[in-house]
Amino acid sequence: MRSLSFFYMEFLAMLMLILFQFLKFGPATAAVVHAGNGDGIQPLSKIAIHKAVYALHENASVKANPLVLGTKGGDSDWVTVEVDCPKPSEDDWIAVFSPANFNSSICQPSDDSGETPYICSAPIKYKYANDSNAEYKKTGKAVLKLQLINQREKFSFALFSGGISDPKLVAVSNVVSFVNPKAPLYPRLSQGKSWNEMTVTWTSGYNIIEAVPFVEWGMKGEYQTRSTAGTLTFHQNDMCAPPARTVGWRDPGFIHTSFLKELWPNSVYTYKLGHKLVNGSYVWSKSYTFKSSPYPGQDSLQRVVIFGDMGKAERDGSNEYTNYQPGSLNTTDQLIKDLKNIDIVFHIGDITYANGYISQWDQFTSQVEPIASTVPYMIASGNHERDTPNSGSFYDGNDSGGECGVLAETMFYVPAENRAKFWYSTDYGMFHFCIADSEHDWREGSEQYKFIEKCLASADRRKQPWLIFVAHRVLGYSSSYWKDGSFGEPMGRESLQGLWQKYKVDIAFFGHVHNYERTCPVYQGQCMNMEKSHYSGTVNGTIHVVVGGGGSHLAGFGPTQTSWSLYKDSDFGFVKLTAFNHSSLLFEYKKSSDGNVYDSFTISRDYRDVLACVHDGCQPTTLAS
Repeated sequence: MRSLSFFYMEFLAMLMLILFQFLKFGPATAAVVHAGNGDGIQPLSKIAIHKAVYALHENASVKANPLVLGTKGGDSDWVTVEVDCPKPSEDDWIAVFSPANFNSSICQPSDDSGETPYICSAPIKYKYANDSNAEYKKTGKAVLKLQLINQREKFSFALFSGGISDPKLVAVSNVVSFVNPKAPLYPRLSQGKSWNEMTVTWTSGYNIIEAVPFVEWGMKGEYQTRSTAGTLTFHQNDMCAPPARTVGWRDPGFIHTSFLKELWPNSVYTYKLGHKLVNGSYVWSKSYTFKSSPYPGQDSLQRVVIFGDMGKAERDGSNEYTNYQPGSLNTTDQLIKDLKNIDIVFHIGDITYANGYISQWDQFTSQVEPIASTVPYMIASGNHERDTPNSGSFYDGNDSGGECGVLAETMFYVPAENRAKFWYSTDYGMFHFCIADSEHDWREGSEQYKFIEKCLASADRRKQPWLIFVAHRVLGYSSSYWKDGSFGEPMGRESLQGLWQKYKVDIAFFGHVHNYERTCPVYQGQCMNMEKSHYSGTVNGTIHVVVGGGGSHLAGFGPTQTSWSLYKDSDFGFVKLTAFNHSSLLFEYKKSSDGNVYDSFTISRDYRDVLACVHDGCQPTTLAS
């Protein structure tokens, strides 16, 4: 009996996860919200396990099978969870915990009561017991199917009564685990600092003292070489605030990045992740392929996808995300479906919406793996990655849940000079991209303002005619919650539109506002071109596009009718740019629900049109002979 009690007491150390109590959401309520556009609240933050009581029932049980996951080589697997409860209620729920066991002695007193809680870590997901059996309240029996991904630790399942607002621990399951919890997983490609370099970042459970990480790679069908990888991680005291520093903390494992250099342009490469163990044996991932970038200015078909604010969702329908990121899986699946026609992806901020619950980053990288392992997956920093009070962010909220940029900077590689300052430039064939960090100061005279001007000025428009500006927050034009022509950042427009006009930026993309909107080519609040579907001739004014409908709860539009707004859609979607050559560009807005095009325009022009003088965009001249 002592061992059983000890097991339960140790497990009880897993279940304290948040210091604040939110609304109670039963399964019926969740279904109603899911039918709409989501509520925008991190689901794990709704659970009030600081109020949890120890109510184990000797006749209640939770059984999980199979005991060993990934036996067929997969990075994810399905678990059958059988629930038997002698006193069932409609708000009973199952929590998934990983690690499966830990000691409550590591818990610190909670901020609100000064008492040491039983639980120090949030579950990674949860699901209501009656989700699979409408008669659960009568029978007390349920069988749930849950999908788990390899996250380097074992898993347990706990039955709670009392709903998520007044939880009572009733029963705890056996432990399940993946064949190799430490396996190298979820590769993320990114452009390197030069056009002929690709970086590969992945996650594993192997520290460098256990195994040497590397990538084996080469042209498809030819000799394969090996490139070593650097290894990073971070710790709980690197987090800036709760919940990332408290109940949301979970060990991230080790993040490895390898640099594949001197690639031939437009060539198909194969690669796989490897770790050489200290005993001389090897651990391998499955094999992947990617196509290297074209030479800057190369005249070929080039296709770019851009969206923001996607987040993640659960394919097993667990309540954790039914009302949080309702469009995320649709967007992901549409990109996977069309992946052969995509060359590079830009996810422009608000990546996972983990909001300080670290486990969600693994789940996001697993969700996007089919995309990010095949084409460069470039990210920008948003408020849900960076913003924490007193951490140096330009905005003083805690939208990141205490992550303060550490997760985004470490889990993904970007070719920035300093990844803590998340601004950078990158080239892809005929495109030149300037990616700003809206969570750091971008006003005139700031360090970032100087970078933005240098980036825009460096574009060789004869080789790279398509100049694209990207930021998370709307630093330009949006009709949503409209105030003086921008969404909460009027200083952005005032500071930067002079640069956009001077350097003749074609399109400026923004996220943050969860919808789609396209403007005319606009400068100082005025349409510089009255066309709507085809633009030709001189570059006068920049087209502003809000593409924040990647998956998070949707936003509407304000009542003000703006003269510069051409198309609005409060729905989930993304933008695809197709450069056919130096003179022809196609813009398409596609909905995530069906992948069809709902808004589009074309640009056609010659190099002399880029050079032509326009208002506030003329090069100085002289009358001297």
